[in-house]
This record gives sequence, C-alpha cells and structure tokens, in this order.
Amino acid sequence: MIWLALLLLQQPPLLDLPPANPYTSPADLEQGRKLYLGRCAGCHGPAGDGGKGSNLAVPVLPRASEDRALYTVIRFGIPDTEMPRSLMAPREIWQVAAYVRSLGRIRTDAVPGDPARGAELVRGKGGCLACHAIGLEGGVLGPSLSAVGLRRSPAYLASRLLDPSVDIPEAFRMAELTTVSGRAVSGVRLNEDTYSIQVRDLTGALQSFWKSDLVSFKTERKTPMPSYRARFTDSELQDAVAFLVSLRGQP
Repeated sequence: MIWLALLLLQQPPLLDLPPANPYTSPADLEQGRKLYLGRCAGCHGPAGDGGKGSNLAVPVLPRASEDRALYTVIRFGIPDTEMPRSLMAPREIWQVAAYVRSLGRIRTDAVPGDPARGAELVRGKGGCLACHAIGLEGGVLGPSLSAVGLRRSPAYLASRLLDPSVDIPEAFRMAELTTVSGRAVSGVRLNEDTYSIQVRDLTGALQSFWKSDLVSFKTERKTPMPSYRARFTDSELQDAVAFLVSLRGQP
C-alpha cells in the first residue's frame, strides 16, 4: 500500500475554490501585475504575448477558460511542460490570475502580411508541414500549429522562424543514440527514465530503446528546424507570420 500513498501524495489536493476570482479590485490587479512581472514575464513576456511560454493575451485561455482552472494551473503547474508549481500564497495566485485575465482584453495591432500567401509559403516553399501539423494535415515530428495563433505572439513566431534554436522547450530536446549493433538514430526525445528512452525519429516513427542496449546517447536543446532567414524574403516572412497568427483552431 506504500505505492498508493506515494501516488496520492503526488496528486494535487481537491480544492474548495470559488467559481469566480474573489480578488479583482484595482489594488489586486496592480499587485497581480507586480507579481506577474517578477515571476511570469520571463517566459510569457511582459505583455503576456508569449515567448518561451504560451501567449496569455488572448480572450480565452485554452487550458483555463474558468477562474478555478486558471488558479489550479498557476498553483500546480502543468505536468510534462516547463510550467512549474507556484510557491505563492493563495491570495497572490488569485491576484496573478486576475492580471492574466486582463491581458486578454489588451487590444492587439493588426499583423502585416497576407495570410493567404503565407499559407502557400508554409505548405510549399517553407516545407513546414513536413514536421508540423495543421489539423489532420502534416507531420508529427514538431509541435502542432493548429492553434499556434492563440498560443504565440507575432513577434515570437517571427523570431522562431529566423532563429529556431532559441528557447527550445524541454519537451523537444533532440536525442542522438548509437546501439550496440552500431545503428545511429536521431530524433526528438519523447520520454526518458532510468532504464529506457523513447524518441520520434526524423521519419516520424516512434522508437524505444533500453539504455543497456546503447553504447552512447546524448540529448541536447537543438532542433532540425532550419532558419528561414535566407529562405524567406522580408515580405514572405510577414506573410508566413500573418498566416500562423490566423491559426486559432482547437489546440
């Protein structure tokens, strides 16, 4: 029964939370802003428009459409992502949540570029769907783009197209393995524990290895995604970003 006790300790406790945020006064919002800038802006951007973390300046947060859900995400983090647990007091969490809600009411400027031409570039010249998916179309090596316009700001998307190796998420580390038989495998690390490692190779196939069957392996923050600095002109980059910003389907 020890394993059951340990499992229960790992689960977030059930919370008797109010359905609506009780701390939304101007003073609470100002305190939430200060806390956000000190604890959250490094990943989500000072204006909440994304960076290493997701874009929070949207009308509806996909993971936290209700206040209780947003409180829970801030307090306990998101498993298997770089969103950590919070050590803030409950009132401070509510204040940050109130400020995060206000970010979605910030007016965003129109994005320059032609989304229709951008769609052609993403599907054609850019070759993006070899690795990324839009809905049921495309590959599985990279993260889905289906709702990237909700999660990432135009500035972040442009910077990733130009410098894709900057701020690679932990979940998309590259792995390079060599088996005892001499077979070399490169791909995205999906999971790793003490005894095994699972990767998605560059063809999109899932592969699993016992570490005892490997003569070498390493993981590092790099990406097979190329820079589009030389591939796209400035106007083509704007078009591609305009298309990606328009993608607001289900995440």
